Order: sequence, then structure tokens, then C-alpha cells
Amino acid sequence: MKSPIKNQMNTVFIHVNDLPTSVEWYCRLLGQTYEAEEVREPVYKMNINHYTGLLLDAGPRREKKQVYPSKHPIFNFHTDEIENAYSFVKELGYHVDSPIERYDDLAFFTVKDPDGNIIMICNR
Repeated sequence: MKSPIKNQMNTVFIHVNDLPTSVEWYCRLLGQTYEAEEVREPVYKMNINHYTGLLLDAGPRREKKQVYPSKHPIFNFHTDEIENAYSFVKELGYHVDSPIERYDDLAFFTVKDPDGNIIMICNR
């Protein structure tokens, strides 16, 4: 039977407590600029390449969202240069959650965003 659901990721939602802080954190991580006055509750759509989008979601307006981050990464950002990416994140002063791990042709490390979400940076 043919599925009406496409075999493609559309948008990843990251639930956050403080939208302006999270927008700044993710924009710095990805080397993006943003205008602070364009950050409006409850969501901020990141500029992401290709099909998959990234939406920072602070929840309903005027309500403080309770965020329960996963103990494990649920997605990764790609890099072709794992060592440079690791150094860059350290230079930003971000919380590096794990050192670079290597398995044959796969290498990755993890960082925590301001809400404790674990984000993987991976060469695959």
C-alpha cells in the first residue's frame, strides 16, 4: 500500500523556555545573524538548508513552558570538520556534553543548549 506520508523530515521542534536566549544560542552555533526585534513568542523559525526546518518553540504566549529535555540527542547538525567544529563550540563557551567519539568513519560530540537539550554534532 502506498503511504500518503512522504519519506522526508519536515520540521524539528525544539521546546525552549526562553525564546530570545535560545535564538541567540542556535544562531551563534550555526553562524547565523538575526534581528532581536524579529524574535516574537511563541516560535522562531531558523534558516536551515534543504528540506528539514528547525523551529524553536516557547509554547503558548504569556505561559512559561516546562521543558523536559531528552537525555539523548534526537537529531544532529552536520559538519565536515569534526575537530574544527569541536574547537568552535568550545570557543563559544557552550556546554560540551561529550568529547569527540570516533567509530570507523563516524565521529561526533554533543553539546547542551540553554534548556539542557542534547544536540549532536556529527560528520555523518
